[in-house]
Amino acid sequence: MWIPTEHEKYGVVLVSFRGTVQHGLPLEIGDTVQILEKCEGWFRGFILKNPNIKGIFPSSYIHLKNAHVKNKGQFETVIPVEDSVITEMTSTLRDWGAMWKQLYVKNEGDLFHRLWHVMNEILDLRRQVLVGHLTHDRMRDVKQHITARLDWGNEQLCLDLVPRREFSMVDPDEISVTELYRLMEHRHRKKETSAPASTHHLFVHVKSLMSTNLGEELEVFFHIYDGRENRPLSERFFVKLNKSGLPKSPEKTERQCTLFVDLGSSDLRKDVYIVVHIIRIGRMGAGEKKNLCSVQYRRPFGCAVVSIADLLTADSKDDHLLKVYACNTESEWYQIHENIIKKANSRYNLSGSNTGLAVALQLLHGDIEQLRREYMVLFTRGVSITRKLGFSDVIMPGEMRNDLYITLEKGEFEKGGKSVARNVEITVYVLDIDGQILKSHVAAGSGEPGGDEYHSLVLYHNNSPRWAEQIKLPIPVDMFRGSHVRFEFRHCSTKDKGEKKLFGYSFVPLMQEDGRTLPDGTHELIIHKCEENTSLADCSRYLKQPFSKTNLPSNNQTLKGTKESFWITSFLCSTKLTQNGDMLDLLKWRAHPERINDSLSKLKEIDGSEIVKFLQDTLDTLFGILDESSQRYGLKVFDSLVHIINLLQDSKFQHFKPVMDTYIESHFAGALSYRDLIKVLKWYVDRIVDAEHQDHIQQVLKASEYIFKYIIQSRRLFSLATGGQNEEEFRVCIHELFMSIRFFLSQENKSTSPVAQTQAVFLRTFPAVYGELLKIFTVREVAGFVRETLGTLPTAVHADCLEAVKLQCIAKTVESQLYINPESRCILLPVVLRILQAHMQEQRDLVMCARILTSMLSLIKKEENGTAEPVVSEEVELIVESLLGVLLRTILEISNRPQPAGPAMRLQFQDVTGEFVACLLALLRQMSDRHYQQLLQAFSSKDNLRDFLLQIFTVFRILIRPEMFPKDWTVMRLVTNNVIITTVLYLSDALRKNFLNDKFDYKVWDSYFYLSVIFINQPCLQLESFSPSKRKKILEKYGDMRVMMGCEIFSMWQNLGEHKLNFIPAMIGPFLEVTLVPQPDLRNVMIPIFHDMMDWEQRRSGNFKQVEAKLIDKLDSLMSEGKGDETYRELFNSIIPLFGPYPSLLKKIERETWRESGISLIATVTRLMERLLDYRDCMKLGEVDGKKIGCTVSLLNFYKTELNKEEMYIRYIHKLYDLHLKAQNYTEASYTLLLYDELLEWSDRPLREFLNYPMQSEWQRKEYLHLTIVQNFDRGKCWENGIILCRELADQYESYYDYRNLSKMRMMEASLYDKIMDQQRLEPEFFRVGFYGKKFPFFLRNKEFVCRGHDYERLEAFQQRMLNEFPHAIAMQHVNQPDQTIYQADAQYLQIYAVTPIPESQDVLQRDGVPDNIKSFYKFNHIWRFRYDRPFHKGTKDKENEFKSLWVERTTLTLVQSLPGISRWFEVEKREVVEVSPLENAIEVIENKNLQLRTLITQCQSRQMQNINPLTMCLNGVIDAAVNGGLARYQEAFFAKDYIMNHPEDGEKIGRLRELMFEQAHILEYGLAVHEKFVPQDMRPLHKKLVDQFHLMKSSLGIQEFPAYVRASPVHFTNGSPRTCRNSVPNIISPDGGRGVARRSLPSYPAVNRYSSSSLSSQASNEVSNITGQSESSDEVFNMQPSPSTSSLSSNHSASPNVTSSAPSSARGSPQMAEKHKHSRENACLSPRERPVSAIFPNPLDPAQRAPCHQIGDTTLPRSDPNLSAPDKGSSAKNMRSQSPVTSRSPQKTTVPPFTPSPTECQSTSLVSNSPVLSGSYSSGISSLSRCSVSEASGTELPAGDHPSHPLPPPTTLPNSVSSSSDEPIRRENKTPPPYSVYERNNPRRPVPLPHSLSIPPQTDPPALPPKPHQLRTGSMKLDGTSDPRVPRPRPLPRKVSQL
Repeated sequence: MWIPTEHEKYGVVLVSFRGTVQHGLPLEIGDTVQILEKCEGWFRGFILKNPNIKGIFPSSYIHLKNAHVKNKGQFETVIPVEDSVITEMTSTLRDWGAMWKQLYVKNEGDLFHRLWHVMNEILDLRRQVLVGHLTHDRMRDVKQHITARLDWGNEQLCLDLVPRREFSMVDPDEISVTELYRLMEHRHRKKETSAPASTHHLFVHVKSLMSTNLGEELEVFFHIYDGRENRPLSERFFVKLNKSGLPKSPEKTERQCTLFVDLGSSDLRKDVYIVVHIIRIGRMGAGEKKNLCSVQYRRPFGCAVVSIADLLTADSKDDHLLKVYACNTESEWYQIHENIIKKANSRYNLSGSNTGLAVALQLLHGDIEQLRREYMVLFTRGVSITRKLGFSDVIMPGEMRNDLYITLEKGEFEKGGKSVARNVEITVYVLDIDGQILKSHVAAGSGEPGGDEYHSLVLYHNNSPRWAEQIKLPIPVDMFRGSHVRFEFRHCSTKDKGEKKLFGYSFVPLMQEDGRTLPDGTHELIIHKCEENTSLADCSRYLKQPFSKTNLPSNNQTLKGTKESFWITSFLCSTKLTQNGDMLDLLKWRAHPERINDSLSKLKEIDGSEIVKFLQDTLDTLFGILDESSQRYGLKVFDSLVHIINLLQDSKFQHFKPVMDTYIESHFAGALSYRDLIKVLKWYVDRIVDAEHQDHIQQVLKASEYIFKYIIQSRRLFSLATGGQNEEEFRVCIHELFMSIRFFLSQENKSTSPVAQTQAVFLRTFPAVYGELLKIFTVREVAGFVRETLGTLPTAVHADCLEAVKLQCIAKTVESQLYINPESRCILLPVVLRILQAHMQEQRDLVMCARILTSMLSLIKKEENGTAEPVVSEEVELIVESLLGVLLRTILEISNRPQPAGPAMRLQFQDVTGEFVACLLALLRQMSDRHYQQLLQAFSSKDNLRDFLLQIFTVFRILIRPEMFPKDWTVMRLVTNNVIITTVLYLSDALRKNFLNDKFDYKVWDSYFYLSVIFINQPCLQLESFSPSKRKKILEKYGDMRVMMGCEIFSMWQNLGEHKLNFIPAMIGPFLEVTLVPQPDLRNVMIPIFHDMMDWEQRRSGNFKQVEAKLIDKLDSLMSEGKGDETYRELFNSIIPLFGPYPSLLKKIERETWRESGISLIATVTRLMERLLDYRDCMKLGEVDGKKIGCTVSLLNFYKTELNKEEMYIRYIHKLYDLHLKAQNYTEASYTLLLYDELLEWSDRPLREFLNYPMQSEWQRKEYLHLTIVQNFDRGKCWENGIILCRELADQYESYYDYRNLSKMRMMEASLYDKIMDQQRLEPEFFRVGFYGKKFPFFLRNKEFVCRGHDYERLEAFQQRMLNEFPHAIAMQHVNQPDQTIYQADAQYLQIYAVTPIPESQDVLQRDGVPDNIKSFYKFNHIWRFRYDRPFHKGTKDKENEFKSLWVERTTLTLVQSLPGISRWFEVEKREVVEVSPLENAIEVIENKNLQLRTLITQCQSRQMQNINPLTMCLNGVIDAAVNGGLARYQEAFFAKDYIMNHPEDGEKIGRLRELMFEQAHILEYGLAVHEKFVPQDMRPLHKKLVDQFHLMKSSLGIQEFPAYVRASPVHFTNGSPRTCRNSVPNIISPDGGRGVARRSLPSYPAVNRYSSSSLSSQASNEVSNITGQSESSDEVFNMQPSPSTSSLSSNHSASPNVTSSAPSSARGSPQMAEKHKHSRENACLSPRERPVSAIFPNPLDPAQRAPCHQIGDTTLPRSDPNLSAPDKGSSAKNMRSQSPVTSRSPQKTTVPPFTPSPTECQSTSLVSNSPVLSGSYSSGISSLSRCSVSEASGTELPAGDHPSHPLPPPTTLPNSVSSSSDEPIRRENKTPPPYSVYERNNPRRPVPLPHSLSIPPQTDPPALPPKPHQLRTGSMKLDGTSDPRVPRPRPLPRKVSQL
C-alpha cells in the first residue's frame, strides 16, 4: 500500500532506471527527485526538472538527502539541507552544461575549452567541500575560489550577477532593497575595478648564467636600487652558481628563488632597477694557470641591470636574459651599475658577446598573506624572503625585526714598503660580549644561510679600494649589548703560495653605554696596524682603544694623523632597539625627574616609528607622570597623549590603533586619570570661542575619541576599585563638558573662520564617542546627548564645508551602534530627518544623503520580523511623510541632469541614482495599506495628488529603463518590478476614485498606461527568453508580473467608458506592443481592447482608418525590432477562440455591423504580419544576403501595392538598396534606387529631411539620386542604363544653362561609351529555382523563380550556394513539376536547373557589324522570358533510328519583372509548355550547324582565328558524322515514303530539311576549299581524308551536282554570307532552341573552354565581312577545341552547349542528365546556343518587310537565316553595296556607325522597367525598335496570317518604327509597367532621326547570298495558336510623392 513519506523527501539518482515497469519513471544518473509516497522498496515521485510527470522507481536506486519541506501537502516544495554554495554550484553547473554544448555548436572553441576546464575545477572543489575534511581556513579559501569561478563563468556566458554574503547566495526577500543594492554594487565594483594594491613584491628565479669563458664558481647578488637617490632599497639576494653557471643547490628552490617584499607603489618607477652583481671565485687573474696557487679569491665578474617598469606590463612570469657587462677599470667596480644606468659606455663593455643571465621575473601585487593563498605552490616549494632596507610603508604591530646592515664602503691603505699597491681582502666577524665569535650571524644576503665570517672582494693592486659590499648581521636583541664587529685586513699575495697576510684590523661596538645603538650613517674607522701573526683572540686588549676617528680625543694626534682609514655605512632596522637618546630619557624618567619637562617637550620631535616601537612603555610613562604630579605636568601629559593619539591616525602607523585599544582594555591602570583628562579637555573646549589660534585645539578635538576611551576606562576602573563612588560627580562633569561643547557648536560663523573649522573637526570625531558613552550611560541618555548636541547646530549655516561635515556626522550616527537600538532611533530620527530633508530639497551633498538614507532603511528591514512592529511602522510613517516626495523629486532631478564628463564623476553620479532608487524601493516595500491610505489622504488638493501620481509614474518609468542597472542585475530588476507593480495596484484605486467621469484627467491616465506598457515590455520580464530553471525560479517567487499588469490595464480600460476615445489612436501602438509579447494569457487579455478601440472609433467617425494606419505603422516598427510570432498572427486571424475565455479578434468582429471592413483590416494585417515575420527572421544575424533581399522585395511590393504606404515603401527601398550594396549587387542597387527616383519630379518643391537626405528641393534630391544610380550602374558594368540617366541629367543642366555640369555630364556619358567598347563584361548564367514545401518562408513557399547567377557561377556552384542558404532543404533530382504531396510537405524541397534567356532586343542582336561588346548587353539584360528544353520519345522508340520519335518539350517561363531588376531573382508569372516534333527538331539542328560552319569559315577567311583547328574539327565532325550516318538517319526517318504519306502536312518542312542538307553540303564544299588554303602541312593527310569522305557523303546524299539554285551563287563570301533562308519556325520553337536532344560525342565537351564574343577585339569583329553579322558564333566553334580561354571567358552559359541535348547541357548541369547521355546521338542535334530559334527571324515577307531582315542576327544563337536569300544569278557585290550602306562596308575600313539605335539615338531617353514600382529592370532594352521588330515569343514580327502560337503585335516596318516611335509602347499583357520607362518620360526631347545613310528604303533588294531552294515560298510552318493584340500596360503609379 502506498503511504506518503515523512522523512524520505529528496534524493539523487545513483543508477539509471529505464522505467520499463508499469507507471515507471525513467531516471538518469544525477537526476534529483522529489519523493511523494513509498511502498515495499519502491518510491513514487517526480524529477525536479520535470514535475509534471510522476511515476515509480526502486528506492535502492536513490541516495536520500536531508531536506526542508515548505508548504506540506499537495503543493509542498522541498529544499535540500546543504551548504548553499553546494546548491548554487549544482544548479549553476546544470545551466552551464546546456550552454557549454551550444558553444561547441556555435564554434566558439576558445570559450568552450576554458569553460570546460573551469567546470572540471568546480566539480573537483565541490568534491572537496562535500567530503568535509577541510580545515576552517581551507574551507573558506575553497569557497572563495568556487564563487570566483562561478562568477567568472556567469560573466563569460552573460548570465546574472549573483548577490552573495560570505560566499552564500542571498535571498532578496530576506534583506532590504538597500542592502541588496549594496551587495550587488560591491560585487559589480569588484568585477569592474579591483582596487590597486598598495604593496608589491618582486619574484626572482635564477635559472643559469650562459657564458663561454666560465670554469669558476660564481656568486650572484640581486638588489633593488633607486637610480634617483643612488641608494639600494633592499637587502641583497645571494645565489651560488657552479662552474657550469647553474645553481649549486638545484633541489633547494629557496636558494634560487626569492621574493623582494614590501615594495611601495612609489617604488614602481622607471628609475628603480634590479641590479645584479656577479663575483667569480677563483684565481686573481681570470687567465692564470691553475697550478699557480690554490687560494681562492672573490673577484669582480660582471653586472646586469633591468628597470622594474619593464616588468609592469608583463602579466605572467617572463624569462629574461640579462646582458652582463664588465667594467673597463676594476677601480670603478663599485659604481658599474650606475654607469650602466647612465649609459656611460666608455666605462664598461659586454663581458662576452653571448654572456647572459637567465632569470624569471614577475611582479606580484597585494598583501603577502593573500599571495600565500593565491600562489600556494610558490611558497610551499620554498622561496626566500628578501626584505626592504628599513620598514615598509605600513608597519604592523608584532612585527619582529632586528637587522643591522653594514656596507663595506672603501679603504685608504699605505703601500707598506711594497713597490706595487696591495690586494686587500677584508674578513668580517661579529663577537659577543665575551669575545666569542657569533656563529652564523654574518650573511652576504638572503637565499644562502649566514656564516661565521665574510670575505670581501679583492681588487687587484689597489691601495684605495672601493668595495660597496653590503652585509647583513641578524644579531638577536639580547646579544646586542657588548657585541662588536671586527674587520681584519689582509694582503693577498699573487706570488709564492698566494697566502693572505694580516696587516691591520678595525672594529666597531654595536651599542653605546647609555643603551643607544650604533647610529645610522657612515663611520670612518681607525685601522690598527698589526703583525702578520698577531692573535686577535683576546679582544679585551683592543676594545679599550678608540675605534672611530670622529670620537678620538683631541690629544691623540698620532692616530688622527694617519692616512690609513676604513669607511663603513651602518643601518639598523629594529623593532626593539633605538638610537634615540630623548626616547630613552623619557622612558627612564624616574632616574632623572628633573628632565621630565624637557623630555615631554621633546617627545613631539621624536620620529613616529621610534614612539610606536615603545608605545606601551611610553603610555605607561605618561600616565605614571600624570598620577604622580598631575598639577604640575597635567597639561603637558595631555598634549603628549594627544600627539601620540594623532600619530596613530597616520596611514603608516594606523595598524597600531589596535595596540592602543588593547593597552586601554588590558594594561591601562590610571583609575584617577579621568578627572584630569575631563578637566583639561573642558578647559580647551571653553577656550575655543575666544582663542586666536585654533590649530592646537583642533588637534585635541581630533583625538577626542581616544581621550574619551581613556576617560571612560579610567572611570570604570575607579568604580570597580571604590564600588561606584563619586558617580554623580562624574555625571555632572560629563554634562558640563557637553554643555561647553554645545555652546561652542551653536556659534554661527563664516566658513572661513577658525571656529567653524574647529566645529567641523569635532563633528568628524563625535560619532566615535557614542560607543564609549554607552559603556556607562543608558541608551536614552546617550541618545539625548546626541540629539541635543546635533540640535544645537545652527540651521542656516553659511559654511558649505560644515554642512558636508554635519551630514557625515549624521551618516556615522545612523551607522553607529547607538542608532541600531529602536529606543534611541525614536529620539534621533526627527533630528536626522530634519537635516536630511533640508539637504535633499536643496540638492546638496546627495552622495552623503543617499548613504544616510540607505543605512536608515537597511535597519528598518532588520526589525521587520522582530517584536518592534509598531515602532517600525511609525518610523516608516515618519520617513514617508518627510522624505517620499523629496526623494521622488531628487530621483527625477538627477536622472534628467546631463551626465557629467569624466569616468570617475560619472561613476559617482550613477551611484547616487542607484542608491536613491534602492532607498525608494525599500521605502515602498515597507509601506502597508495604512501607509498608502495616509499618504493619499494627506494631499490637500486634487492638483497635489495629480502631481504626486505623475511624479511617481515618471520615476517608475525611469526605474524600468535598461540603463538603470547593469545588464546582469536581473535580481535587482525583479525586486524593482515587484515593488512597482504592488505600488501601482495601490495607486490605480486612487486614479479610479479621483480622476474619472467629470474629473477625468488625460495626462495622469496616459502616464499610467504608458508606464504599464513599458513595464510589460521590459526584457527582464520576458520569461520565454530565459532558461527553464531561471524561468521556474522567477515564476515561483513573483509569478508572471506581465499578466498581472495586463489584467490591471484591462480593468482600468474598462473603467474609462467614453473617455476611451481620448486614447484612440494614441494608445494603439503601445497596446499593440503589449500584445506582441508571446504570453498567451496576456494576449487574450489585451486583444479585446483592440476590438473595443475599433468599435469606439467606428461609433465616433464611421470608420477606423486611424486605427488601421496606426496599427500598420506600429506593426512594422515592432516586428523589425524582433517582436511577435506566428501564434500572434493566428490570434488576430483565427476563427477558433484561442487560449481560454476570450474569443479571437476576428470572432468578435464578425458579430459587429462593421464586420466587412473589420475582417478586411484583419486580413491585411495578417498578410503584413506574414511578410514582416519573414523579414524579421531573414534579417537575423548570420542569414545570407539572398534571403534578406528576397524578403525585403516582398515587403516593399506589399507596402506599395496593397497598403499604398509611401513612406514605408521608400524606407524599404533604402533598406533593399543597402543590402544590395553590401552584397556588391551594384546593378540591382541602381534599379532599387531608381524606384525612389521615379517618385520624384524635376520640380523645386521643398522636401523635408528624411532618412540620410538633408532638407533640399525635389530637383536637388532627384539630381543626387541620378548621380548615385549612374555611379552604381557604372560599378555594375550596366553602362547603357547609365547613359540614359546621363542624358536626362544633361537635358536638365542644359535647360538651366548650367554648362559646367552639362560638360561634366557629357564627359561622363562619353566615358561610359568608352567603357562599353573597351571593357569586358561577363555574361551571367540564369537558373530556375523552385521552392516547394511548407517550411519555406512565406515569400518563397511553393513558388518558382529565375535567378541571375553571380560572375563565373555555374550550376553546381549555384546549387551548392542555395543548399547552403537553406541547409535543411532537399535537392530534387528531376525537372518535372512536383505534385501536391511535395507542395504540402512539412519540409523544404529545392528544384534547380539552368535556363536560357530569350532576349527581347532582337533588332540589335541580328544586325551585322554591331560589336559583340554592345550585343552582350542586349543578350542578358531586360530578359522577361527564359526557356528550358526536355527531350523525350513519343510512341515506340526505333532502336535503329531514334530520331523518328525524338520530341522536345519546350518550357517558356515568363517573369513578373525582367532581369536584372531590383532583385537577382524574380517569380515566374506564366509558364508555357509546347512540344517540338522530331522533324522540326532536325531542321533546327541542321540550321544551327550550317550557321556554325558559315561563321567559322568567315572567321578563317578574315584571319580572325589564330589557328585553323576549330574549323578542322567542325568539318571533321560534320563530314564524319554524315558519312557514318548522321544526315542519312534524317533521310531514313523523314524522307521515307511511309513518313511522307502518314504526314502530308509536313511536306513543306520535309522540303525545308532537304534544302538545308543540300545547303550544308554546299557550305562544306566551300569550307574544304578554304581549309585547303590555310591548312598547315602536317594536317594535309587529314584534309585529304576529309575531302574523300565528303565525296562519299555527297554520294550517300545522292548529290551528283548541286541544284541550280545552289550553283547559281558564286561561292565566295566576300560580301554576302553563305546563309540559308530560314523559315520562321512557329513560336513553339522559341529562342535558343531545344535544350538539346542529343549530346555531342566530343569527349572534351563538358570541360571545353569558350571564347565569348568579346574575346575578339572590336577591330576584328568589325572586320568580319558580311558573310555573317554574328561574331558570337565563335563561341560555338571554339567549343571544339579545348584551347586556353582568354580573360574574356565570360560566364555565358556553362560550357556553351553544342548539342541539342536531351536535357540542359551537361555543363549547365541539369540534375537528371545521366553521364551516358552526354555522347549519344552523335551530331544529330545541336545545343541551344548553336541552334537558330526560328521564331526570332521573320518569314520571307514582301521586299519591304524583308529589307531590314538581313541585318538581324542572333548573337546568342547563331543560325542560318531563312529570310536572307541570295541575289539572283549574276548579282554582284557591287549591286549589294549600292543597295545597302551597312552591308557594303569593306572589312577593313568600316566607319559607319552600327544600324542599331543606340541609347543616344532613342527618341525617348529612359529605361524600361517592368512593374509599377518595383521592377528595376528594363522590359525590352533601350530602343523602341525592340518592341516593334520582335515577336512575343522570340522578338520577331510575324504577319497576321501566320497564326503564331502567342499573341503578336501588328507588323510594322523597321524604318517606320525608327523614324516615329509611338508614345505608348506595346506592352505585354498582365505585366505591371516599369517605374522607369523609356516611353513614359514626358521630357520635351527632340527626336533624333537616323542619319540618311542608315535609313533603309522600303523596297531594297536582299543582299547576295547563296540562293535558297525555298526562295519563292511564302508560307511558313503553322501551328495552332491564337493571336490577340498586345494590350499596353497600365501605369498605376502617379508621379506624386509626399514631402519625403
